[in-house]
Amino acid sequence: MAIENPSREEIGKILKKAKTIAVVGLSDNPERTSFMIANAMMQAGYDIIPVNPTVDEVLGKKAYKSLTEIKEHVDIVNVFRRSEFLPEVAAEFEKIDADVFWAQQGLVHEETFNTLKDKGYTVIMDRCIKVEHALTK
Repeated sequence: MAIENPSREEIGKILKKAKTIAVVGLSDNPERTSFMIANAMMQAGYDIIPVNPTVDEVLGKKAYKSLTEIKEHVDIVNVFRRSEFLPEVAAEFEKIDADVFWAQQGLVHEETFNTLKDKGYTVIMDRCIKVEHALTK
């Protein structure tokens, strides 16, 4: 079964409801896509939580080594890790009370998609959160 993302309308509703985005793989390098997209989402009013074990702080926010270290509620887990790491990130995602698992554009792992969907989670893959935000305003 191929992945089937929510409709653009549904994605718009998800983004309007969400307040907090944990960004897995967020780089502190301003030249990296993860930094640029997270910064744009922060400028759009979202609370960004960096998740990267190799940095202490990104965009003025304390970075966490893993999703499981985050104590507050996370609306969206936005992933900037290669596709082969999506099962590992999904396993952590399942341990926290997050609402949406979102793998950035170019990232797809069909088994992970199906596993999370079968468990009732909202899953979005191969879509850029910044682009979707702009298209659903």
